[in-house]
Amino acid sequence: MDHNASADEGIRLQKVLANAGVASRRASEELIVQGRVRVNGRVVTELGSRIDPERDLVDVDGTAVQLDASKRYVMLNKPTGVVSSMKDDRGRKDLRAFTRDWPERLFNVGRLDADTSGLLVLTNDGELAQVLAHPSFGVTKVYIAKVKGTVTPQTIAKLTRGIELEDGPIHADKARLLDTSGGSSLVELTLHSGRNRIVRRMMAEVGHPVVELVRRQFGPLHLGTLPVGRARELTKVELGALLTLSRQGSDAPPAGVERDSDADQEGTP
Repeated sequence: MDHNASADEGIRLQKVLANAGVASRRASEELIVQGRVRVNGRVVTELGSRIDPERDLVDVDGTAVQLDASKRYVMLNKPTGVVSSMKDDRGRKDLRAFTRDWPERLFNVGRLDADTSGLLVLTNDGELAQVLAHPSFGVTKVYIAKVKGTVTPQTIAKLTRGIELEDGPIHADKARLLDTSGGSSLVELTLHSGRNRIVRRMMAEVGHPVVELVRRQFGPLHLGTLPVGRARELTKVELGALLTLSRQGSDAPPAGVERDSDADQEGTP
């Protein structure tokens, strides 16, 4: 439905915003009058405007708003030894143990390797999951890898410049050496590739096999202080950022971005 629908159709925009928890009805009216609210990409300043919350897309100050209260978005700090599946047919430990606090049927957005820990998104929003997992939509991920040996600045430069793997060239968007001690190093890698076990293969190629691997960031989401094995719902700010990212992706997946078929797969267990 277009936001110019007749007055007896849809729900008033300020009521929709208030129901979504954006602000009180009065404050939502102010946002509308100030031209800070868009419906389907067009600024709406008329307080009488009505929309269809099930079909129309709303954003405030350029940040997407979720109007469907039945949608759930959860951040998990996945432990090692857990496969990224809601039901593993081989009897291994899966993600079901971490979703019991939510009545909705959640599923994972992309995958993390069984021996990789860190940030995994669980949701019942199939549309968002599909966009973030689109082959041409490379979500930026940040990993911290503990690797064997002492990594040199030259090796860091090589990772960002690019290396050749058996399935083609690859480079990190960013690479930082965080620490070297006791015969091992900590390296932070930022990349948007979703190739199978890509971080492990990159570090092995430059002579520093991975000992431990954790994903700290996924797109706009940061693991922060969330303990391993714990899950929490996204904050409104985090959800807005993630929805904004996914809506940009559904409009026009960036051209020339490396294939990323599992959105954030560090590797199949």
